Amino acid sequence: MKKSRRPAVAVSLSLIASLLLSACAVGPTYAPPVVTTTAAWQATLPHEGDVASLAGWWSRWNDATLVMLIEAAQATNPTLDQATARIAQARAAQTIAGASALPGVTGSATASRGNLVGQSLGFGALTSVSAALQSSWEIDLFGANRRGREAAAARSDARSLDWHQARVSLAADVASTYANLRINEALVTGYERDAASRKETSRLTGLKTDAGFEAPANAALARASASEAAARLISQRAEVDLGVKALVALTGLTDNALRNTLVAGRAQLPTGANLNIDQVPAAALTQRPDLAASERELAALCAEIGAAEADRYPKISLTGSVGYSLARIAGSTAGTTSWGFGPSIDIPLFDAGRRSAVVEQAKARYDESLAGYKATAIRAVREVEEALTQLQSAKLRAPDLQASLAGYQAFEKAAQARLSVGAGSVLELEDARRAVLAAQVAVLAVERERLAASIALYRAAGGGWDQNKTEVSEKK
Repeated sequence: MKKSRRPAVAVSLSLIASLLLSACAVGPTYAPPVVTTTAAWQATLPHEGDVASLAGWWSRWNDATLVMLIEAAQATNPTLDQATARIAQARAAQTIAGASALPGVTGSATASRGNLVGQSLGFGALTSVSAALQSSWEIDLFGANRRGREAAAARSDARSLDWHQARVSLAADVASTYANLRINEALVTGYERDAASRKETSRLTGLKTDAGFEAPANAALARASASEAAARLISQRAEVDLGVKALVALTGLTDNALRNTLVAGRAQLPTGANLNIDQVPAAALTQRPDLAASERELAALCAEIGAAEADRYPKISLTGSVGYSLARIAGSTAGTTSWGFGPSIDIPLFDAGRRSAVVEQAKARYDESLAGYKATAIRAVREVEEALTQLQSAKLRAPDLQASLAGYQAFEKAAQARLSVGAGSVLELEDARRAVLAAQVAVLAVERERLAASIALYRAAGGGWDQNKTEVSEKK
């Protein structure tokens, strides 16, 4: 009997080995898409996932408060908590997919005691105990499980990139809100001086009118101008308060703590990163986390095409079991051992086209994602070029606007001096003040535009870049 079983076992093992060796993965082989608007995937990930590197980029803005606020947001913002949870889910899915390649083993055990139908005949109670192990292993003949693992691994990478994208977006949001707040504080400072000056002019004009040296119309004009300035100041202070509330929501700091932090640098504008560049290296665009995540999603969808294709073919599984049972009745004990081993095959015969439709559906999802990837790449180039254009425009306009402000301020001083000696008029002074105020607003507006463009460039390039690294990668 032993000799007769050996050939059968050898044949079974040979059959299994041949199946494993001949196993292949059906479906397309993934290759990263080529987009002509960006370079090949050569640059490293932005900041290499290092929080200190992210803070280092913002430290070049010469504003310690901004760095502190970004760090606070990175530590408490729920957006990053959501991204972290998605990473955990993706890693768990990757573990589940990996487990499908290995045999599954389950165990069971039972114990019971009861009477028999014939207990009245003197057999007594029956005690039985049994234990068994069952094992099942699907041979990945056409690569369905392998494709599932590939898809899970790609999605795990994509979720990690989404986390970095969330960090970059959050830092940019904090910087943008902070820059707008400082701009609004600077406007408040200018409006406070303007409102105080107009109020004093209204008072002096009223005194002159009462003394008969000014016409009542001029007094009315001065009062109207002072009221307009006061209303404008109240509105601008509200903008500052709204900015504080926005930073509270982003950073998780309390309102009082944030206001105390902001007092030190009130109305002082961050300088912005020193970006003396005319263009961003093309390889820097490959650092964009959203573009990299989109590419990883493409890899996952391509693997799912293979998994859907493999589902159209037969599935072969190996199953086995071993068990032992023990029974005791009427003082006698009997034990038995059982085992079994063998293959099983599942052949799809007719499904009304369902499996074919699943394959076509997977291909359509891939095509949709590929179009989205290309759109993201095109948008990346556009966003970078728009930010660079805005930076250049702000840089070129700033000197002229400063010169304009200086000229209007000189004219205002002259008008004030003429009015104080009775040679000028309130109308002339009001015209000068309006010109100065408009020039101040224009100067701050171009500063706002410059800071916004710097932040947009940071976001568009995926969170900044290392100029040396990108230069090296482009030479490869």
